[in-house]
Amino acid sequence: MCGITGWASFHRDARAQAPVIEAMTATLAPRGPDAGGVWFGERAAIGHRRLAVIDIEGGTQPMTDRPHEPSLVLSHSGEVYNHHELRSQLRHLGHSFGTRSDTEVVLRAYAEWGEDVAEHLEGMFAFALWDEREQRLVLVRDRLGVKPLFWAAVEGGLAFASEPKALFAHPEIRPRVDADGLREAYSLLFNTGPTLWSGVREVEPGGILVLDRDGIRERRYWQLEAGRHTDDQEATVARVHDLVSTAARSQLEADVPLCSLLSGGLDSTVLTALLADELRLREGKDARIRSYAVDYSDQASRFRGDVLRTGHDTPFATEAGAFIGTDHSTVVLDPHALLDPEHRKAVVVARDSPIGVGDMDTSLYLLFGEIRRHSTVALSGEAADEVFGGYPWFHNPGALAAETFPWLLVTGDEAAMPLNPELDLRIGEFRDDTYRSALAAVPHLDGESPAEHRQREMQHLSLTRWLRQLLHRKDRLSMAQGLEVRVPYCDHRLVEYAFNTPWELKSYGGREKSLLRAAGTGLAPESVLWRPKNHYPATHHPDYNRGLQDMARDALSVEQVRALADETRIKPCLGTPPDRLEWGHRLRLERVVDLALWLDHHQPELAL
Repeated sequence: MCGITGWASFHRDARAQAPVIEAMTATLAPRGPDAGGVWFGERAAIGHRRLAVIDIEGGTQPMTDRPHEPSLVLSHSGEVYNHHELRSQLRHLGHSFGTRSDTEVVLRAYAEWGEDVAEHLEGMFAFALWDEREQRLVLVRDRLGVKPLFWAAVEGGLAFASEPKALFAHPEIRPRVDADGLREAYSLLFNTGPTLWSGVREVEPGGILVLDRDGIRERRYWQLEAGRHTDDQEATVARVHDLVSTAARSQLEADVPLCSLLSGGLDSTVLTALLADELRLREGKDARIRSYAVDYSDQASRFRGDVLRTGHDTPFATEAGAFIGTDHSTVVLDPHALLDPEHRKAVVVARDSPIGVGDMDTSLYLLFGEIRRHSTVALSGEAADEVFGGYPWFHNPGALAAETFPWLLVTGDEAAMPLNPELDLRIGEFRDDTYRSALAAVPHLDGESPAEHRQREMQHLSLTRWLRQLLHRKDRLSMAQGLEVRVPYCDHRLVEYAFNTPWELKSYGGREKSLLRAAGTGLAPESVLWRPKNHYPATHHPDYNRGLQDMARDALSVEQVRALADETRIKPCLGTPPDRLEWGHRLRLERVVDLALWLDHHQPELAL
């Protein structure tokens, strides 16, 4: 896992701008604390920060196809899980290798297949390759968008980076936000392409962007497609088990300490059990995988359930760890630490955005920091709810009938920080237009029942939008601590199979995620196997709410914050007794605080 950046331009000599690529690369040091390097030629400059995970000595980047006068230069982030198979295939095709790294496999694969290289890769990755022979820059992003990749136009070409902050180190790209950017951020629709930042775009998940002398062209090499499902229930359960097991096994490789995130929910428990079994097969029956959960010091006594949180995680995580046989630890956080201004600022800086989820972001950042003391790679159960239909909106008649993005009925318009009505952003119209476009992109089969038709829409929206912001959150907060987080449930073969599995099989027996529960039989304690969906925990300590209210008052003393926020809808939340502050109202305050921190750090130009 690493940070990549650079640019290509047909108007300027990159060799005269060495300090620029050095500065862009330096902004990504937290993503790659182990090493850094740059390469520049006449038309391109490439930078890399490395978190060494596979082939510690041999995977140095930027990587070239030959040491002198290279024709190919690569900066690669993420992991390619089928690199062993590809290495063997490429050797048979005449390629030789000097390292054990997956990065060199990507380099040689491009030499063999050109822009079609992405279709041969399995994993989570984002990379930039400069082809000196063809004078071409190729940007590629993995199918689900696990690894981020941003770009912006510069004179005669474009610049790219794992995070926008690196782009802003380029003299032609400034942190600028206009009305379109505010709509993108605060509508909570999670478009991919345009971003909060004016002129900064994302490479689409499953996308390729190519720059050459003819200009820029983009295409998708992968997207979800509708297909017939022919397996019966028993065969479907068996196939799901095989696909999840294969994904888990393929992602266990690392030359550094590795662990699992074990919350005590179904998704993480099934995954951790499969990882533990595979580790014992590889290293012997006494091998134990390290696992981690997070908790708050007051959670046992103060927990309050809501639509997303059904119980206290820690007892279930402890039971699951004992059942599987992991070396389990619970990272217990003091709710007061979540108010630390330096922690809050670090999260906002990591995300390059004022849109987050407050204490849940800060606690995840602190959790990753504790894990990084012992492990460099962690595996997560993220995406199982999108893949198997675990969220409330898959099962709520109101959400199914609503003509809007389903998560808005859970987070609600009230949960997002209300913006100043004088800005006249028309977010409601923007949501309606975007929703219609999103539905038009959903593939369907002829003859689908109305119920099946709607569930396919719900799953497509969840996989192509809701999941993307969760993956961004996990990537930014983990990489800010120098930790690589892998997500086996994002294996594209599993996603494709589940997307085309009929809803009656996903929910047979009347339970959400029935397929995963059945596939996980024997891998988890019964209490966990049949436990309802539980969201990432939030603190319930009134001292946290009280401190948050104080921070929000300070934020509203900033003129730019008052210009953007609707004070009339925020100020009533400041007078609510701390122990009665509702989740949605608290989230308003979280975002006011983050807005002030974001404005202070980035000093963006506001073109409203």
